Amino acid sequence: MDYRTLGRTGRTVSSIGLGTWQLGADWGDVSAAEAHAVLDAAVESGVTFFDTADVYGDGRSEQLIGEYLEAHPVSEVTVATKMGRREAQDPSNFTLEKFREWTDRSRRNLNVQTLDLVQLHCPPTAVFSSDAVYDALDTLVDDGVIANYGVSVETCDEALAAIARPGTATVQIILNAFRLKPLDAVLPAAIEAGVGIIARVPLASGLLSGRYSADTVFAADDHRNYNRDGSAFDVGETFSGVDFEAGVAAAREFAELVPDGTTPAAAALAWVASRPGVSSVIPGARNVAQARANAAAGSVGYLGEAFEDGVNDIYDRYFREAVHGRW
Repeated sequence: MDYRTLGRTGRTVSSIGLGTWQLGADWGDVSAAEAHAVLDAAVESGVTFFDTADVYGDGRSEQLIGEYLEAHPVSEVTVATKMGRREAQDPSNFTLEKFREWTDRSRRNLNVQTLDLVQLHCPPTAVFSSDAVYDALDTLVDDGVIANYGVSVETCDEALAAIARPGTATVQIILNAFRLKPLDAVLPAAIEAGVGIIARVPLASGLLSGRYSADTVFAADDHRNYNRDGSAFDVGETFSGVDFEAGVAAAREFAELVPDGTTPAAAALAWVASRPGVSSVIPGARNVAQARANAAAGSVGYLGEAFEDGVNDIYDRYFREAVHGRW
């Protein structure tokens, strides 16, 4: 596993982390025992960074992580959580009072006094330019409630607004072989500012694993079923906002680029991890095998110039026109 500095936090984290949305909800049911086994497999494989949120299973994901870390007190894991989706998405709700309420709940769920990293969870765009919001976050740091703060964003413009703020430690953004826009300006700006990039949805909700066909059916409680049109939350969170059938076709071509001995999923994760400025990539895992396979991507390394050219070609032909201007 490769390890990097997580932006302005100064913490060292694994280049492949673990996203824990799957352990809360919206991907089908995962039992507590299965969730603990996933966390254990990730740590045994060298993962030292977990990403969660207070709304994943209404706090269930945070609670499972808290239980695991209490049972494994020597584990050197940095936990990033997110806040801001528990209320109506009105900028007036993003206040110090609400931040205290939300972070106190997360501290209870995770069983810690100080949260390692708290990220605003894709709030309304206006929040990213609010001085009062950053002042409130700075107050939480001063009070010892949180050690660092960052943002999770939908758009590159939101990312750039947050990077310009001196207290922003990290930016979490969708980045994968089917979503290349962050490479244009966001990653260079983050490097210059010393802000860490946390890359989410690195497998385009599983498309880049190459396991799906146009006939694949997802469970009714899986967001890949109910959010394809963006009716529940931003459509860019599901399959990176790309058309599913186009994504399946593009994934077949992506798989043909992958060197022998490497899986499409591992190659997709390694490609994201090799982007300059990326601190950690956070694929999710529903079972032990997925957790271990994802972590193994942390040792794949650079895949070669032909692979790079192929990724750009696939993006240009399948996705650039449809998605590049949207996020």
